[in-house]
Amino acid sequence: MAEFETTFADLGLKATILEALNDLGYEKPSPIQAECIPHLLSGRDVLGMAQTGSGKTAAFSLPLLHNIDPELRAPQILVLAPTRELAVQVAEAMTEFSKHMRGVNVVALYGGQRYDVQLRALRQGPQIVVGTPGRLLDHLKRGTLDLSKLSGLVLDEADEMLRMGFIEDVETIMAQIPEGHQTALFSATMPEAIRRITRRFMKDPQEVRIQSSVTTRPDISQTFWSVHGMRKNEALVRFLEAEDFDAAIIFVRTKNATLEVAEALERSGYNSAALNGDMNQSLREQTLERLKDGRLDILIATDVAARGLDVERISLVVNYDIPMDSESYVHRIGRTGRAGRAGRALLFVENRERRLLRNIERTMKLTIPEADLPNADLLGKRRLEKFAAKVQQQLESSDLDQYRALLAQIQPTAEGEELDIETLAAALLKMAQGERALIVPPDAPMRPKREFRERDERFERRGNDRNDRNDRGPRGDRPERSGEDRPRRERRDAGDMELYRIEVGRDDGVEVRHIVGAIANEGDISSRYIGNIKLFGTHSTIELPKGMPGEVLQHFTRTRILNKPMNMQLMGDAQPRPDRGPRREGDRPAGERRFGGGERREGSRPPRRDGAAPAGAGRFSGERRENRGPRREEGTSRRRDA
Repeated sequence: MAEFETTFADLGLKATILEALNDLGYEKPSPIQAECIPHLLSGRDVLGMAQTGSGKTAAFSLPLLHNIDPELRAPQILVLAPTRELAVQVAEAMTEFSKHMRGVNVVALYGGQRYDVQLRALRQGPQIVVGTPGRLLDHLKRGTLDLSKLSGLVLDEADEMLRMGFIEDVETIMAQIPEGHQTALFSATMPEAIRRITRRFMKDPQEVRIQSSVTTRPDISQTFWSVHGMRKNEALVRFLEAEDFDAAIIFVRTKNATLEVAEALERSGYNSAALNGDMNQSLREQTLERLKDGRLDILIATDVAARGLDVERISLVVNYDIPMDSESYVHRIGRTGRAGRAGRALLFVENRERRLLRNIERTMKLTIPEADLPNADLLGKRRLEKFAAKVQQQLESSDLDQYRALLAQIQPTAEGEELDIETLAAALLKMAQGERALIVPPDAPMRPKREFRERDERFERRGNDRNDRNDRGPRGDRPERSGEDRPRRERRDAGDMELYRIEVGRDDGVEVRHIVGAIANEGDISSRYIGNIKLFGTHSTIELPKGMPGEVLQHFTRTRILNKPMNMQLMGDAQPRPDRGPRREGDRPAGERRFGGGERREGSRPPRRDGAAPAGAGRFSGERRENRGPRREEGTSRRRDA
């Protein structure tokens, strides 16, 4: 294994790439980088086994960028990632690595983004394309993505793509790439399905195995909060009020976020400042000096801007935006607990980011406990404690006599009225409380949060089902299961649901899976909370839980299904469905599907006169039939572009 003393210059990378690494503060390659870069520079296929957070993005990006032709305005590097978040992260990293390479462009392709935006980017002739399998496959089918000049292919987090059910799409994409390209596959684990891909598509790959060196410190107390019920800025203020800290650093993902969060905290009365890459060195040094000497209490920073930051009085680290890799998380929380002091680390995790939390826990070999959002009672208690502490400080002061003399000069409101000292104290207390009221109004009831690990477990089961597919006989050899044989769970109470109309239907080529994918992905709603869906010619109806936040519904109005906006509108309460016993042919309108925790099934349609199967007939089971080609990808389906 390569020694840590190896530098990036020793690896033979171009000067323009070394300049970018220097700008980013990269000093020496990590083990995975030192091992992979020489093999990829020489043109060899690489099979990398390393945990998330080992630095594998740079391990494949740097050598592949070194070998591209900036003059050729066509995709030369294709990176497949399991999620849009990872795709964006990789694209941003490759943009930074290539910023001094004139003429090199990077584009990210993923579901949920408008096609016209992506088509404009593709017409610019990017040399690097990063995307999720479903959207990439869709562009290939449309003929809008040309891979004829491809020289390098990367499968990032291949085991995650397998677990999420994308591996068939991956194989379909790989089968369309011309021979002679170089392939790099990275995976934390190596199940047989991944091994099968390496045997089929890779040429004598060099295996690189790196054991994780990520460790944590027991003197840092770590918790996470599952984002729900309120905006992150509001929750951040609550956590800061509830915490006892000397100084805090809040990590965000972008430069703009440093300014936005700093502004929000200033409005809430906190002495805070942003630290990002746009600051000149003089202003950066002034900001850090203010933090060290106590004139500044909270710093909001990006990972790059915080490199080398060492301030002993930092006792709290808040990961406002979860880092994309475990190593960054460890570096972040390492800013606290310095000089033998105990530290606290809080992590904000949105539902779509729970995969990243699981990666952190797995790499660090620990379970991070969940924290409750501080409620109104706790905030009121904390405010009163802090106020009482300030009062106690004044009681210990030696100059109160002159203020006692002022009490006699405070006249009662009416002539002859005797001044009550408790009433006067209450009035002064009300005046002295400032912007943060000592009496906090009770919290409004919030929607119950989703079960945090529910989707992960479902993906695990789906991945296992797909792995077992080859062990089963052909579909014709397997007995069909009737509706009566299948276990069915009770549908959610219609009284808890509302009926919505969306302006897409069968005439637009929409299927129920498209609608479920859009609602689940764009609204981050588990499919168990989606009620009946009925498809009509020009529109569809869908049942969703009551009390949906206004901003979510507004977002749904703009969300597109097969490039057509949903224009969602509330129709009223969902109607209860009477129990009619066993379903018979024709009982349900064509295209109706039932969800709500129950089984997803196709509605019945009358048989066609030519004897062929009716359009759309079959089961909605989350699997593809073996004798059928890949399904068409839609823009927002979580099934495809999680």
